[in-house]
Amino acid sequence: MQTRIFVTQPIAASALERLRAAADVKVNPNDSRVMPKKALVAAVRKCDILFSLLHDTVDRTVLAANPKLRAVTSMSITPDNIDVAAATARRIPVTVVPPIVAEATADINFGLMLMVARRMVEGDRLVRKGRFPGSQSNHLAGVRVYGKSIGLIGGGGRIGTAVARRAHGFGMRILYWGPRRKPEVERDLHMEYVPLDRLLAESDFVSVHSPLRPETHHQIGARELSLMKPTAFIINTARGQIIDEKALVKALAKRTIAGAGLDVFEHEPKVPRALVKMPNVVLTPHLGSGVMEVREQMANIVVDNILALLDGKAPPNCVNPEVLSRSTVRARALAHGR
Repeated sequence: MQTRIFVTQPIAASALERLRAAADVKVNPNDSRVMPKKALVAAVRKCDILFSLLHDTVDRTVLAANPKLRAVTSMSITPDNIDVAAATARRIPVTVVPPIVAEATADINFGLMLMVARRMVEGDRLVRKGRFPGSQSNHLAGVRVYGKSIGLIGGGGRIGTAVARRAHGFGMRILYWGPRRKPEVERDLHMEYVPLDRLLAESDFVSVHSPLRPETHHQIGARELSLMKPTAFIINTARGQIIDEKALVKALAKRTIAGAGLDVFEHEPKVPRALVKMPNVVLTPHLGSGVMEVREQMANIVVDNILALLDGKAPPNCVNPEVLSRSTVRARALAHGR
């Protein structure tokens, strides 16, 4: 009997072809929304391996739905929505993909910055309504990006430095802060390391790039937002939980800051209605890695992880390798006729 694999949303054809050559694969055909919990549980009951995406919540309930579940293979870089402890307790390996989305995420980051500063979304909506205030009207006058100051929080990492390279093309002054100073980054990209409070006070655009950890949860709250210029914008393409969303809504409503460009939200896929109504906010549905070439590469890495498991080998991107004793891997391979 072939291994049964369930994929929670459509993936790249090249990855699906490889997967179907080695297993019995079923795919949820709807890529317009996150799979409902009830449907996910029902699907897990009928599969041996789950191929999940970042927003699929694989919690204890999902894992308990099938005592014979052999693996959870995610297309996420970090297993934020997977109960790894519960999976480990059940001896279920959990795999992810390496951080290969820096350039794609930096594109979205800079796009959000341009859109919110130049009021491009508002302009698009106006034209679609048949209104055209004129090329020199102040009706949709925004603010310049070129030559301004950008402050990168957690800016010494892959995505922060990719944004810095783009900022150079716009003649921007680049400030950064992080838990560790990186002299080589400062030298190569002409970035200036400053304390966080100074970064917030001096930047025209504050760009969030911190990884989500216990110490970075609500790293940006009411106090930090109050330090920003009233003419400044905040951009977040990292993780929604890094910004206190309630504090952000208040700051935007009171015009403590000028606006925001958000690709991530604190309680995804839910987005606060207050944010949706604000014209000085640009919202995108977590599109950071949303480039076909990147998504295809990510899907094929998940397939690499799955094929390794089916061949009785340790997958290259396992977050709980302690469940992969040699005897366990061999047993799994034998159980699936490999």
